[in-house]
Amino acid sequence: MTDVPAAASVEMIRKLVGFDTTSRNSNLELIAFVEDYLHGLGIATQRVLNEDGSKANLYATVGPADRPGIMLSGHTDVVPVDGQDWTSDPFVLRQGDGRLYGRGTADMKSFIAVVLAHAPEMVARKLHIPLNFAFSYDEEIGCIGVRRLIEAINHMPVRPAMCVIGEPTDMKVVIAHKGKANVGVRVRGFEAHSSLAPRAVNAIAYAAELIVHLNRMAARIAANGPFDHDYDVSYTTVHTGVISGGTQINIVPKDCSFEFEFRYLPQDDPQVLLREVIDYARTELEPRMRAVQSDTGFSFEERTSIPGLDIRDDEEVVRLAKALTGQNDHSKVAFGTEAGLFHLHAGIPTVICGPGSIGQAHKPDEWIGLDQVARCDAFIRRLIDHVCARP
Repeated sequence: MTDVPAAASVEMIRKLVGFDTTSRNSNLELIAFVEDYLHGLGIATQRVLNEDGSKANLYATVGPADRPGIMLSGHTDVVPVDGQDWTSDPFVLRQGDGRLYGRGTADMKSFIAVVLAHAPEMVARKLHIPLNFAFSYDEEIGCIGVRRLIEAINHMPVRPAMCVIGEPTDMKVVIAHKGKANVGVRVRGFEAHSSLAPRAVNAIAYAAELIVHLNRMAARIAANGPFDHDYDVSYTTVHTGVISGGTQINIVPKDCSFEFEFRYLPQDDPQVLLREVIDYARTELEPRMRAVQSDTGFSFEERTSIPGLDIRDDEEVVRLAKALTGQNDHSKVAFGTEAGLFHLHAGIPTVICGPGSIGQAHKPDEWIGLDQVARCDAFIRRLIDHVCARP
């Protein structure tokens, strides 16, 4: 297999990277471009919009629409570049040293681009099994957009039989990923002049105590499991990522808020983990707070939640992905994707297999190797051969 990608794939990556589809922005310019491109090939498309019409999922079918097909799926949004030290414009593709640099090259516009670059060949050949395209919005902020797309798919007369999501896995076949539960916490304290700190309830201090408890949970799980060593991180993780509180140094802070997350193995129940955190706040921290001021305490808000993926290694989609990649093994990953939603809420068996590495994603000078694009080219070509073959 050559390590040189198709020129059409590189050019399509260039075009898609050129759209700033950071999740806070609309993705409609990119969607319109893809629509025009597919319509030019005679491929009909369907938009599934968000509530205010500012963003859209896109769904399309190449080949016979009267039978279940193989869905190729990816998200169109990217993470922000704010505060990152890029050496070139992140929305202008740069090539050098066997790599393509730009926001979204690894996560995950390159997969979408390769799929689109091979659409003319899909149209030119007689597909016995249809190929479905499913491109979503707002994956990076909680897999928001794909939920509307799944609702639409569930009402279609013919739904896909299986799905490949092209998140960056170095073109390895991934059959499972962790679930994610994101929780917001607000701490209500009681403010006072800092010289009278013992008569106040310091919201930051009590937030810190709960965060320390979260850290102890994380250490306990890392030491005792449960474990699944097929994952790159073999146990459930607990992580505090955002905190805010206080106004100035001579005021005991009344308010503090923070967010934490669980990235959990399928055998762990995030509700059980959350209950442990809430119980600690209610039984250990709030009594001390309310001994000073009665209306102090903690409130918890479950925010984004992404189910994990865990499918059998003998599923047809797993066997197909292995055949297309020429691999016999499979793996599991810690990062979340839309795969669990497709599998659980649409009943579509799903694997993850795409070009690039998650290690290059979300960073300044994000990049993908040209060899990875070439491997994805080969994967799609083999898939086309597969769907053209009659049983």
